[in-house]
Amino acid sequence: MAGPAFRAAAVRVRVPATSANLGPGFDALGLALGLYDDVVVRVADSGLHIDIAGEGGETLPRDERHLLVRSLRTAFDLLGGQPRGLEIVCANRIPHGRGLGSSSAAICAGIVAARAVTIGAEARLDDTALLELATEIEGHPDNVAACLLGGFTLSWMEGGAARAIRMDPADSIVPVVFVPGKPVLTETARGLLPRTVPHVDAAANAGRAALLVEALTRRPELLLPATEDRLHQEYRAPAMPESAALVERLRGDGIPAVISGAGPTVMALADAETADKVEALAGNDWAANRLGLDAQGASVLPLAT
Repeated sequence: MAGPAFRAAAVRVRVPATSANLGPGFDALGLALGLYDDVVVRVADSGLHIDIAGEGGETLPRDERHLLVRSLRTAFDLLGGQPRGLEIVCANRIPHGRGLGSSSAAICAGIVAARAVTIGAEARLDDTALLELATEIEGHPDNVAACLLGGFTLSWMEGGAARAIRMDPADSIVPVVFVPGKPVLTETARGLLPRTVPHVDAAANAGRAALLVEALTRRPELLLPATEDRLHQEYRAPAMPESAALVERLRGDGIPAVISGAGPTVMALADAETADKVEALAGNDWAANRLGLDAQGASVLPLAT
């Protein structure tokens, strides 16, 4: 059986940063942010060549160990076979190890690029299959769902397969992220979570997560109570005490603030009137960035833009 045919031209994929959990929506809710990695992939005659600029440029592997390459290979296997060679150029802007979905961005960029460079691949790897594949590689769907679909996503597992729905967040919401200088490994943060939690805490989080859907889409004035969490942030605080303290300080000032994903980045959900004031609260130990909301998700773009 003949293998797949590949396009001669390079393809460019843009993927957004994401923030998962958003307080009470542990492993379920995600938000796509206006901060992007760009990847250009071209099928070559032989070999593997990777150029990396920006975040991770000095530390990421430039061989088959790179998560982007592993994701490309997994998608190509699913599509029927590997190309003879690959040339890859990465322009990385999403901080690594900070809870902003850098690994999900690499995974989604890889599988979307593999589909884009393979002729006829849309029929064999549709959007539902993309989400399932990304979740299989990542291990959970919250970040990859937001990265692929954009907007505000609710994801879950059903019969072993990932599912997600996309919603439009309220236009007035302005995310402000506070990025610390040092990373925290996701595995470290997850290792601090208890195997069981009190029933009262689980019940409280279920109510807050439901409220958060309403607050993020239609009633942002409810974001402060809607982002209250009892399932993971307190347990992870020993690994990121400065982040936990910043969340507590911001929330004490009436600002909806959460740990972004597994941390240690802190995200505040401000509005146009308060975003500048919130951004100024960072202090010298944080890189504060006022971001937009991404509505597109992973996109194949013209090379020239």
